[in-house]
Amino acid sequence: MSTVKVSKEELLKKANKPAQDAMQLHPFYKGKVEISPKCCIRNIDDFAIWYTPGVAAVCKDIQAHPEKVYEHTNKGNMVAVVSDGTRVLGLGDIGPEAGLPVMEGKGLIFKYLGGVDAFPICLNTKDPKEIIRTVQLLAPSFGGVNLEDIAQPKCFDILDELRATMTIPVWHDDQQGTATVCLAGLINALKIVKKNIKDVKIVLFGAGAANIRIGTLYMHYGAKPENLIYVDSKGTLHKGRTDLQNHREKWHMCQITNGKQINGKLEDALVGADVLSAASTPGPDIIKKEWVAKMNKDAVCFLTANPIPEMWPWDAKEAGAKVVGTGRSDFPNQVNNSLGFPGIFRGALDVQAKTITDEMCVAAAEALAGYVVKKGKMSEDYLLPHMDEPQVFVDEAVAVGQKAIEQGIARKKLTEAELRRSAETMIMRAQKDVELRQKHGIVKLP
Repeated sequence: MSTVKVSKEELLKKANKPAQDAMQLHPFYKGKVEISPKCCIRNIDDFAIWYTPGVAAVCKDIQAHPEKVYEHTNKGNMVAVVSDGTRVLGLGDIGPEAGLPVMEGKGLIFKYLGGVDAFPICLNTKDPKEIIRTVQLLAPSFGGVNLEDIAQPKCFDILDELRATMTIPVWHDDQQGTATVCLAGLINALKIVKKNIKDVKIVLFGAGAANIRIGTLYMHYGAKPENLIYVDSKGTLHKGRTDLQNHREKWHMCQITNGKQINGKLEDALVGADVLSAASTPGPDIIKKEWVAKMNKDAVCFLTANPIPEMWPWDAKEAGAKVVGTGRSDFPNQVNNSLGFPGIFRGALDVQAKTITDEMCVAAAEALAGYVVKKGKMSEDYLLPHMDEPQVFVDEAVAVGQKAIEQGIARKKLTEAELRRSAETMIMRAQKDVELRQKHGIVKLP
């Protein structure tokens, strides 16, 4: 059986094509999401039901029984995608308007993969207190909140305060979403290389919001803190990094990780490492091949910077890595939060969960990893499900909903069969809607 070898030039051309297409298709559609009716409109008289005078009876029912807002309105399926535009993808502080295309894209993925109605809300403030207060004020309209592309360290405080003060799920996808999918990828990658999470040395390149939470979830799953080494722009994190004393999360990692107190740069930390989990500066060539070559045999490399990974995956393979994943859908092994948040929110919303816990994230990660194992096709190039496998989002939703019920934070208790039926119905409905709108020319093809 012959194998066609693709040149690096062809791979680079493929990698650059999404950006070229995006510049043509965004102005073609003038955005990616819109609001459309979900109720029947048989004739104009139906507005007397949906609006005045009929709607007044519904309003009074909610006033008397506040929990009925979930029955009478779309609150239970509506998520706010909130950003201040201070850390958009790998582009940095580009502002709320420039961040809007990303938030719209988030809403599109929420709907198509999770059947969740998500609305982009980009705020014209960088003040954490104003962001917190704004989200709190918006709570009556939404069943959940997805914080997105907010710079650290304020993103930690914003998430903590909102989770403590709100009774709907508040989630920071750059933290919890990325961590969930990375854990799922690591679970299967370690099966491929036949290593145990309790034994592996893990280097986390980048000590921002994503990697702080990734390392936390790795440890929650069984990785030993002393076997983790963080590396930021100034070098490894260790107890001597007194420059980080005012950064709560980084300073905490200085105290509990890096058992051998290695003081150096990334290339020093990678010597004898089993796993590289990078969430740092967009590349390519931020990470050098010769550094990866110093890792242990059968190394695992997750290179998750967007839009360009810290190094090209083929370079990591040439340097000796056994399993390589990136954040992109056009390379094998997409380790990207798009595999997580649609199914996780689907499950949380279906049981009207009050929050999303680490245990719910682990349940989602195990469902992601388990889906590939269940198919019997796990390999070095098929580590995680693909986004065009809708059943995986159903599996995630079921796992998350069950865990929320088990933890006592669900307002609504459903059986496994009911959870599965609900998720399948909502996801298939969203995808069928897109298919029909394209077929009938309501959404024109380019």
